[in-house]
Amino acid sequence: MSPTLFDTVLVANRGEIAVRIVRTLRALGITSVAVYTASDAGARHVRDADLALQIPNYLDMEAIVAAAQASGAQAVHPGYGFLAENAAFARRCAEAGLVFVGPPPEAIDAMGDKIRAKATVSAAGVPVVPGAAEPAESLAAWNAFPALIKPSAGGGGKGMVLVRSAAELPDAIESARRTARAAFGDDTLLIERYVANPRHIEIQVMADAHGGAVHLGERECSLQRRHQKIVEEAPSPFVDADLRARMGAAAVEAARAVGYTGAGTVEFIVDGTTGEHHFMEMNTRLQVEHPVTELVTGLDLVELQLRVAAGEPLPFAQDDVRLRGHAVEARVYAEDPARGFLPTGGRVLALDEPAGEGVRVDSGLAAGMVVGSEFDPMLAKVIAWAPSREAALRRLDQALARTAVLGVTTNVPFLRALLTHPAVVAGELDTGLVERALPGLPLTGEPSPEALAAAALAFHARPPAADPGNAGRPPGAGRWDPAQAPGADPWDVADGWRVGERAWTTWRLESRGAVRAVQVRGLPYGPSGTSGAAEEAEARLSGDDSGRATPARIRQDGSRLSVTLGGRTRHYTHARDGDTLWLAADGAAWAFTRHLIGDPGDRPGAAGSGDGVVRSPMPGTVLVVKAQVGDQVAEGQPLLIVEAMKMEHTVTAPHAGRVTELPAQAGRPVDMDAVLAVVVPEDPVTRDAAVAPEEAS
Repeated sequence: MSPTLFDTVLVANRGEIAVRIVRTLRALGITSVAVYTASDAGARHVRDADLALQIPNYLDMEAIVAAAQASGAQAVHPGYGFLAENAAFARRCAEAGLVFVGPPPEAIDAMGDKIRAKATVSAAGVPVVPGAAEPAESLAAWNAFPALIKPSAGGGGKGMVLVRSAAELPDAIESARRTARAAFGDDTLLIERYVANPRHIEIQVMADAHGGAVHLGERECSLQRRHQKIVEEAPSPFVDADLRARMGAAAVEAARAVGYTGAGTVEFIVDGTTGEHHFMEMNTRLQVEHPVTELVTGLDLVELQLRVAAGEPLPFAQDDVRLRGHAVEARVYAEDPARGFLPTGGRVLALDEPAGEGVRVDSGLAAGMVVGSEFDPMLAKVIAWAPSREAALRRLDQALARTAVLGVTTNVPFLRALLTHPAVVAGELDTGLVERALPGLPLTGEPSPEALAAAALAFHARPPAADPGNAGRPPGAGRWDPAQAPGADPWDVADGWRVGERAWTTWRLESRGAVRAVQVRGLPYGPSGTSGAAEEAEARLSGDDSGRATPARIRQDGSRLSVTLGGRTRHYTHARDGDTLWLAADGAAWAFTRHLIGDPGDRPGAAGSGDGVVRSPMPGTVLVVKAQVGDQVAEGQPLLIVEAMKMEHTVTAPHAGRVTELPAQAGRPVDMDAVLAVVVPEDPVTRDAAVAPEEAS
């Protein structure tokens, strides 16, 4: 280890980036210090660090500085997000005698404001996208559509709104301001011309305090949803050597224009037809997608950040940078693609992360952790390297197939489908591709008949003594039918038992709102109920006209479940949470809930989508309530705005009617599926009677 490096570094972040930074600190022999909030006490980054100190929150500058001083740290690495691009925090670190592992505060100020950044790089000869900025009159007067509204202080796609017409502009400005204020504490906006057939391509730069500045090639980041990246790769399949040199030179000039040091990323919007490129912004920090650059260059960007912050010069020049092979990264999010990519949450019950040649996982996940709505929904990154792009895509797809997060709905099945889309395979990318491809992509992995049978077998094999039955069920809740339980008296079972033959037990399993029935008889486990040679068992899907029964058995080893049906064995990761069984295979995960006799869903006329009950689509916080009890509303009329993980979702009336209940309140947290409002459908008879006198007059 170089004597100029630090002895102890505090990581002012959480999740996968904190874990990743700690990994490099350990490799360099540097003591790592983590910080954590009360809800993160058992988090993975806390477990991995050499020392961990509790703070009130990750934005508390004074608490972080005090923690660094108490730990004996000489430097603070901010990661990305939180305080990473906060010039005031960089200055506060310097005042406390701590080295901020990042650029000078002046560079953060210059590039942190998109309006100022565009002016700065434009003066340095870097091309920029035509647009307008505050005051509000300038934004309202914009008349070239489509256009993009952006928070001037923002990043990561938060608050960006695509506007297609002048009629959409006022609401778009209001929404962007609200998000910008919540996410960045600054609601200043700008608007820019929307580039046709746009590709999002960025250049990684590194600069030292001795005048050295280089670029490390580009990353293709065009696969996005809600203006946020989900798949990135290096190098770009669109960029040739000439364009790489020109964009790289422009990025280095942008960095030099603000006296930049450390790792930074200059983002460009590139016309996918002409190759014309325009500066969008500079991120004055490490990027989420930095692993793909590391894999194709062989460089550790965190190590370079530390060495530059310690005053060392870059150990190489531009001509020394070589790109080798291809790398692709997929971001694993706690979100539900089938519900418009709304954030999800829950407790991680079990976890499988892939490994192997050319596969890297940067993850903050750990079994037992709770994924809430207070932080960004990104959980992990799965990255694959191979000599060619085609091989890298295949390797990443297989790595995702071996990824399982049980207890939290994720986007892994969607990522696998996206990676095999013909346009992605061909490298014909643009920032609108995901939106156009959505109608033809499987957004979730639907459970196969084999998975349904596996779930029924797992429920069936549960020892009867372990089943809570009816005990402790709240009044009005569905009751478990004793005739359905394994080991039931066959005379109580109304599903075909006869003398000389074992009874079939029917398991009705609900997954994503759909209920399917599977019939099982026999004991799929051995006498121990856990492992060993299974007794004879059979399973069949109800509704299978053939009536065929398939021989079955099941074996459990920790969270691994091996299920054999008709001589075909499949392996699942599994976990139980009360009446819910989670199974995962091939990158898909399913939550099966046994559907109890007497549950509301069994009753004719039970509450459903048409009952007027408006539920929260995600766990989060109610930002705005736009209706009142007694209001007459139209179908699709906005009722509330719910925010989670810096993303807003407008909740609308399911049909025309009157608001009779409105338990939601602005500023209050809500759980997923919590009742926000009740809209009673309009009664045509009552309505006509009410308007008749006016019509008569």
